Amino acid sequence: MTINAPLAVKILTAFIREELTKAGFQKGVLGLSGGLDSSVCAALAALALGPENILGVMMPCGASFTGERDDAGLVAKHLGIRTETIDIRPMVEAYFEKRPTDDRIRRGNKMARERMSILYDISARDRALILGTSNKTELLIGYGTIHGDTACAVNPMGDLYKTQVRQIAAHLGLPERIRTKAPTAGLWAGQTDEAELGMAYEEIDLILFKLVDERESRKDVVAAGFEAAKVDRILGLIRGSEFKRQMPPIAKISTRTIGHDFLYPYDWER
Repeated sequence: MTINAPLAVKILTAFIREELTKAGFQKGVLGLSGGLDSSVCAALAALALGPENILGVMMPCGASFTGERDDAGLVAKHLGIRTETIDIRPMVEAYFEKRPTDDRIRRGNKMARERMSILYDISARDRALILGTSNKTELLIGYGTIHGDTACAVNPMGDLYKTQVRQIAAHLGLPERIRTKAPTAGLWAGQTDEAELGMAYEEIDLILFKLVDERESRKDVVAAGFEAAKVDRILGLIRGSEFKRQMPPIAKISTRTIGHDFLYPYDWER
């Protein structure tokens, strides 16, 4: 699972420059939570485009997320990127005042989608493409809100497992506080990824690596020493979240249906 961090940084910064240039953009914008993934994404973008061309948007939900806001500010200062802070609490509460619920998942999904709605408006305002921060671990197990934190224009993080993101963070010299803090989606006070998932990212990533990258069977992964219940848990998460990794299916009527027959990339010859 060890990654060649210098090479990965070279590839990912080139990817950011190339994709934004092809789309006709020079600026990038992302949600800056103070977490590991958004911090690494911001660092890569600053290297690729220059810190003056990156905007990190901090979107706390009231006073409960002061720590996350402080960490995001620390990262922004470290990288020299611009920031903007928007408290999403009034927007979220305005919705749930008329539709009250105690369901934390519903509220969390609303928060994630509210944040992405703001990013898309800022993208239009500043003519800046949205950089995605979801890593490979999250995308494979569906740990993200569709049309929320998983939405973006380009994602430089999506082929990096969480443990590999930590390695790149160390290579980039991000503050230790950011590199060692417990991962959280910032959806409610005290929420952490690993507590919700019931497994440490180190173990999740090793199982995913064997199942996905090395194409090993469930039987082989269990034989390698991993608990059958944990392997089954990961397999269940992969299968149950497949819809999040696909474009919505389109019913075929014509001779050239988008997604079925019309498969040209956007830079095809005209």
